[in-house]
Amino acid sequence: MKRFGQVIRLQPGVLDSYKKYHAAVWPEVAAKITECGIRNYSIYHKDGFLFAYFEYHGKDFAADMAKMGEDRKTQEWWAIMKPMQDPLATRAAGEWWADMEECFHQD
Repeated sequence: MKRFGQVIRLQPGVLDSYKKYHAAVWPEVAAKITECGIRNYSIYHKDGFLFAYFEYHGKDFAADMAKMGEDRKTQEWWAIMKPMQDPLATRAAGEWWADMEECFHQD
C-alpha cells in the first residue's frame, strides 16, 4: 500500500457546487475508484485549497490511473470537476492535482 497526498485550488465561488456533487458521487465513479485500487479516499477544503488523501492498494499505479482515465463515466465526472479546479503552477508535468511529499506518518 502507498499513501498519496495531493493538492489543488478551487475556482472562486464553486465550493458549494463542488461539495454538492461530492455528497452524491456517481456510483459508477465510486466503483471505478475502488476497482483501480484506491482506498481510504478523502478530500478536505481550506481557504480555497483542496487536499486529497488516499491509499493505493494495487500493483501498477500508472496502469490503474490510465484505466480510470479511459472510463466514460469518469471522463464525464472530470468534465464537470475540472472547470471548478485551478491546478498549481508548480505541479509536475502530467499532473492535474499536485502530488505532495509525505513528511511524517504514524500508524
